[in-house]
Amino acid sequence: MAAHLSYGRVNLNILREAARKELREFLDKCAGSKAIVWDEYLTGPFGLIAQYSLLKEHEVEKMFTLKSGRLPSADVKNIIFFVRPRLELMDIIAENVLSEDKVHPARDFHILFVPRRSMLCEQRLKEQGVLGSFINIDEYILDLIPYDGDLLSMEYDSAFRECYLENDQTSLYHTAKGLMTLQALYGTIPQIYGKGDSARHVANMMLRMKREFAGSQNQILPVFDTLLLLDRNVDLLTPLATQLTYEGLIDEIFGINNGYVKLPPEKFAQKKQGEASKDLPTEPKKLQLNSAEELYAEIRDKNFNAVGAALSKKAKIISAAFEERHNAKTVGEIKQFVSQLPHMQAARSSLANHTSIAELIKDITTSEAFFDNLTVEQEFMTGVDTDKVNTYIEDCIAQKDPLIKILRLVCMQSVCNNGLKQKVLDYYKREILQTYGYEHILTLNNLEKAGLLKLQTSSRNNYPTIRKTLKLWMEDANEQNPNDISYVYSGYAPLSIRLTQVLARPGWRSIEEVLKMLPGPHFEERQQLPSGLHKKRQQGENRTTLVFFLGGVTYAEIAALRFLSQMEDSGMEYIIATTKLINGTTWIKSLMDRPESQMP
Repeated sequence: MAAHLSYGRVNLNILREAARKELREFLDKCAGSKAIVWDEYLTGPFGLIAQYSLLKEHEVEKMFTLKSGRLPSADVKNIIFFVRPRLELMDIIAENVLSEDKVHPARDFHILFVPRRSMLCEQRLKEQGVLGSFINIDEYILDLIPYDGDLLSMEYDSAFRECYLENDQTSLYHTAKGLMTLQALYGTIPQIYGKGDSARHVANMMLRMKREFAGSQNQILPVFDTLLLLDRNVDLLTPLATQLTYEGLIDEIFGINNGYVKLPPEKFAQKKQGEASKDLPTEPKKLQLNSAEELYAEIRDKNFNAVGAALSKKAKIISAAFEERHNAKTVGEIKQFVSQLPHMQAARSSLANHTSIAELIKDITTSEAFFDNLTVEQEFMTGVDTDKVNTYIEDCIAQKDPLIKILRLVCMQSVCNNGLKQKVLDYYKREILQTYGYEHILTLNNLEKAGLLKLQTSSRNNYPTIRKTLKLWMEDANEQNPNDISYVYSGYAPLSIRLTQVLARPGWRSIEEVLKMLPGPHFEERQQLPSGLHKKRQQGENRTTLVFFLGGVTYAEIAALRFLSQMEDSGMEYIIATTKLINGTTWIKSLMDRPESQMP
């Protein structure tokens, strides 16, 4: 099932197996038949660790979603609640337990907090008078979840919001704990680099935890050479831009959740010849997206303009393979053809799916609206007219386009101009509030607090200097055969990835001035390795760097890092970790107050 996790430089299956082992141990604590009541948010991440078959082996007979009222009937001995430590969920649990006690007094209740136990939650259960009903109260530490052979995510939705709006550093503690777990499995990471306040916090916590566990270190040869911690607020621009890689566009348009995407079903209806297509499916088509699928691994990180050619090339290879059957004359040849058939049929259905997805995306990317939006984004990135009210944004507000689209553009203009003049900022705010409603004053306030929307306080705009020094804009980016990471945004090289690239070679000392212009400190720490665990590097062996994005990372940034890993002369392989996989829309949504009411 999870073979694709072990293909890469670092075998991430070890992490998945450790998580599965702990889950089994907890389930075995509750002897007898079981029903699990899920906090809905956890079902996606858990699906990446354990399928239903694993739960079934441990006598899990029923699964329900946590909701208020009575639990559905189930003839089981144990009821286990899998929940995040949120107070509002405790009230629902209390309601469930009280209604069950009246009907089935002999049942055993258990609660598993993910990722940490919480005193406040236990206190709330006590106030509701149900704390004594629980036989086991435990925590299941699921910090970093392997998403792919080179990708880990905590799927911590509110990490950016908590750090920058609420000054709550819980997510940073979870990050540090997750990194300690990683070091316990893969060895101590000798070098730590970081940029930003949150990065500094995480590094400090890691070093402190290491001192606390000084005696119990594992004697494991380090797998990672370097850890780079990057704050999302060091590069606020990249997530606001529209991603132009295949995977990035799937996420921008349809949204990828826990490795799955839901697509409009009509594109995937199997029409038989001669039949009327009256029975079109109405359920969205759900597809899993990861590198276990050969074709997807090949095209996911390409610029969308290069995907069509890749798909048609693949189609030719597949049809040639099927044609081979006519040449199979001997029994041996026929046998060989038949043995390859399942793989070929899987390849053909994969091609059909991705051709359909590419067509859906193309309908959008060839539209005038998409092109106009992209043009304005690229003007902002290159510093064209960033200091005055943009007529395109004005028109979009007048047409009442989706609010998030407007907010992404206004924030982008602010970031590229080091803030907006009072007159411009006031104008945008007034137009947005009058068109979309005054309740959004809270959201605008949040965006200001997070630094995405701000008043220009000094006349000096550092963005052009940063852009030129780090070569963030490359004219004529080659989308078909890229030679630079800027292909992921058709010209714009993500700032976060440029910093990673420069760190590898020639090192951050060469860009000291630019680093000072970006928010937060930059630092370097070394962790002492036990003697005998220093790596002897083979000739030509690549170094491995874990890049951890605090506050979220986009699929286009991931594609850029994969591109750097594949470059012949880079000498570096990257594994990516983050608090959350984001795109501009989900990111802005996480900063909105009452976002449900006005979602288009």
